[in-house]
Amino acid sequence: MPGSEWGTASEQRFNVNLSILFTELPLLERPAAAAAAGFTAVELWWPWVDSPTPERSELDALRKAIEGAGVQLTGLNFYAGQLPGPDRGALSIPGAESERFRANIDVVADFARSVNCKALNALYGNRVEGVDPAEQDALALENLVLAARAADRIGAILLIETLNRPESPLYPLVSAPAGVAVVDRVNEATGLGNARFLMDLYHLSMNGEDLPSVIERYAAKTGHVQIADNPGRGAPGTGTLPLEELLGGLRKAGYEGWVGLEYKPGERPSAEAFDWLPAEARAAR
Repeated sequence: MPGSEWGTASEQRFNVNLSILFTELPLLERPAAAAAAGFTAVELWWPWVDSPTPERSELDALRKAIEGAGVQLTGLNFYAGQLPGPDRGALSIPGAESERFRANIDVVADFARSVNCKALNALYGNRVEGVDPAEQDALALENLVLAARAADRIGAILLIETLNRPESPLYPLVSAPAGVAVVDRVNEATGLGNARFLMDLYHLSMNGEDLPSVIERYAAKTGHVQIADNPGRGAPGTGTLPLEELLGGLRKAGYEGWVGLEYKPGERPSAEAFDWLPAEARAAR
C-alpha cells in the first residue's frame, strides 16, 4: 500500500510491538531499532516466557534499553505462558499458572511505573480439559480484579483482549461482545472503571465480525487498538482489510488512543516492513 494512501495517518498515534516486529534482533536492541525506523513508542508482550519474576538485573537492562532509545513503552502484557507458542494467558488456569500470574502482577506494575507505561494487557488463558469453565471464569475474575487494582495503583488501565477462534480454538474470548462482557464484569467488581477492551482488528476480522459495527458499539470502551492485515497477519496493504478506513471510523467514534502495529514483517527485515506508513507519520504526536 503506497504511503500516500495514509495521508491522514498523522492523526493516529502508532506504536510498534517489539514482540512480533524486530524479533530478528535481541530484545535489548529492539527499542533502538524501532527508534531508528522513526517510531517513538513501543509495546511488548511479557518478554520472559519462562519466568513471571525475572532477576532485577534483567528488568533494569530492559528499562535502560527503552530509555536509552528514547522511546515510550505504551503497553506491556502480564505473564501469559509460552507466547508465542501454545499458551494464550495464565490467569484463568488453576494451579501453577494462576500462581505465576499472581506473582507477576506487582512485577509488571512496578516495571510499568518505572518507565511510565499506562496500559497493561492480561490475556485470559485457554480452556483446560476436565476443568469446569465456570470455575475458570471465577478464577479469571479474581485475578483480573487483582490486576486492575495493581494497574490503578500506578495510574494505568487494564486491557482485556479478544483473540480469534481459528488460531486460538481453546481461548474463550473470541468475539468483541465476549471481551467487553469481561471488561464490564471486572469494572463492576472493582468499582475502579479502569478495565478496557483491547480491540485487535486482525483477530476480530478472523472471527468474521462486522468491524464497523464493532467500532461503533465498543469504541467508548476501548483502551487500545492493534492492527495487522488479513489474510496473513502482515503489514497494512498485504491483505484485504480496509485498515485506513477502519481507523478513520475509530477516530470518528472518539478513539484517540494508541494503535499498535502487531503484524509479521514477512520475509524481510522488520525495518523494511513500514513502507506503507510515511516516515513523518511514525513519530507520535
